[in-house]
Amino acid sequence: MNESRSLEDNSPVAQLDGKIPANGSVAFQLTGHRARTLSPEEAEKLAKEQVLVSDFKQLKLEKDAQKNWDLFYKRNSTHFFKDRHWTTREFEELKACREFEHQKLTILEAGCGVGNCLFPLLEEDSDTFAYACDFSPRAVEYIKQNPLYDTQRCKVFQCDLTKDDLLENMPPNSADVVMLIFVLSAVHPEKMRLVLSNIYNVLKPGKCVLFRDYGLYDHAMLRFKSANKLGENFYVRQDGTRSYFFTDELLARLFLSVGYEEVINEYVLRETVNKKEGLCVPRVFLQSKFRKPERET
Repeated sequence: MNESRSLEDNSPVAQLDGKIPANGSVAFQLTGHRARTLSPEEAEKLAKEQVLVSDFKQLKLEKDAQKNWDLFYKRNSTHFFKDRHWTTREFEELKACREFEHQKLTILEAGCGVGNCLFPLLEEDSDTFAYACDFSPRAVEYIKQNPLYDTQRCKVFQCDLTKDDLLENMPPNSADVVMLIFVLSAVHPEKMRLVLSNIYNVLKPGKCVLFRDYGLYDHAMLRFKSANKLGENFYVRQDGTRSYFFTDELLARLFLSVGYEEVINEYVLRETVNKKEGLCVPRVFLQSKFRKPERET
């Protein structure tokens, strides 16, 4: 199983706090602006990892980014990620942005994968129409082959968010909410701003991007070897897909540089402790909301 992607958070964090899951572990969570503090051993490990992957290989990884994600979905089909039934609990805006009951909402899921978030959301809320796109043509095709796929309720299309204009598939200022969940971390840091600018054009004024992704010093980051390092907080997995680990400061700078307003931008720090096996797994995510201004300056 892939080293960092296999650790994606697929469950509602609020259900885990201090409770004992079936495996005997206990999970504790803190939410706020405090980043995780490294242990001396972890700090020493990261300090030694200063050698970067060669420029030649980095250019090839960027060139082959779409192919590597397509191969990932070819190997794993639709079975790798669990369905995300937690999104409406973690992000109240998915329902709270309605001005009246049964108002039809239009959402965009940017980076929809094979529909693990899309289909549970449409099933839970019959008054939602969803646009959804993904970098991988194979992932998009899996969605269209799903028996739950309904063109009356959603439009799914292939899109490289760093260069393909979303306005070719949806109207400007049309989305009541945009979901960007475990997606931006897979984009080269130099191109992240292009993604946010692209999304900005289809988001309604006054509405939000709902963001969740890997945070600095997450357990997945600490498992990478020095041979996997592409840059500061940026790594490549064995299958050629990449992952960036965000600080709240960097994320805010990215969004604000495009014109968004910060609503909330917090670390989610969670530790799963298995006393029997002597294991402690520190998970770090950023969960954030950034709003397109009501009136653009």
